[in-house]
Amino acid sequence: MFKIGEIEIVNKVVVAPMAGVSNVAFRSIMKDFGAGLVYAEMVSDKALTFRNPKTFRMLEVAENEHPMTVQIFGGDLDTIVQGAMIIDQESNCDIIDINMGCPVSKVIKADAGAKLMLEPTKIYDIVKAVVAAVKKPVTVKMRSGWNHDNINAVEIAQLCEKAGAKAIAIHGRTRNQMYTGKADWDIIRQVKEAVNIPVIGNGDILTPEDALQMIEQTNCDAVMIGRGVLGNPWLVQQTVDYLNTGTYDKLISDESKIDHAIEHMERLILLKGEKFAMLEMRSHAAWYIKGMKGSTHVKREIANISDRESLIELLKKYKFELKNGSES
Repeated sequence: MFKIGEIEIVNKVVVAPMAGVSNVAFRSIMKDFGAGLVYAEMVSDKALTFRNPKTFRMLEVAENEHPMTVQIFGGDLDTIVQGAMIIDQESNCDIIDINMGCPVSKVIKADAGAKLMLEPTKIYDIVKAVVAAVKKPVTVKMRSGWNHDNINAVEIAQLCEKAGAKAIAIHGRTRNQMYTGKADWDIIRQVKEAVNIPVIGNGDILTPEDALQMIEQTNCDAVMIGRGVLGNPWLVQQTVDYLNTGTYDKLISDESKIDHAIEHMERLILLKGEKFAMLEMRSHAAWYIKGMKGSTHVKREIANISDRESLIELLKKYKFELKNGSES
């Protein structure tokens, strides 16, 4: 257990914010599998101040999600403060996170996300202003730096702590690395040694063993898992169990994965309606069956499915084939 401000996080497993993924349906599944903390996908400060209806729906929190974090991104001090105040007052989330790590061009062009890593003074001013304007604890998610020649996460983390941030999540890659190459866990260790607030390590956690190794190597307070849980929420429970007991259940049946894909679809439909849920489920269903025998042709069929009944029929047929050893 660790604390972010006065918010207690019951274990060391945190699920990262992922654009187009981390909605209520996804987050509630992660919570079912034992995640100590979940993040919503990032929301735009300007969209909040314009009171965009779609953005406001992204602030909704299900009862089983607490504690959870809403993440905001922006490059302008005034609007990011206004946006944070809206989250503070109109969302039932527990924590507000400022994104300083997103590497995608659309965000960078708005002088937001990882672009902020180039302006330490601006970061300090933003964090200090947001902390002063809201009641919820404020955290920051960052990268190791802009590129190999600009690794400044330690400096940024210290400034964020000085400005009042209650925790730091650090992805051990630079902006230029995007999601390629290997995450540098040593920079996570350096940040942990440099600040007195909790540090959450992020990058290359694909197994429970990876999580333990990161904690042992960096002394971070928690691990943040991102892409590793796509189609594999069991990784959350496995990691919680492994960190607590040194062992975990490695046997996850293909049938169970298919059943959970259908459950995920049902939750998405409740959230978004069938039309939009099915578009999103094409990716999720493919992730759930990844690596299964004969999954290639099933993924091709999934890519063309646009209604609930067709996906259920396809997945149940595939489940039957797997169970009865049919060639796919």
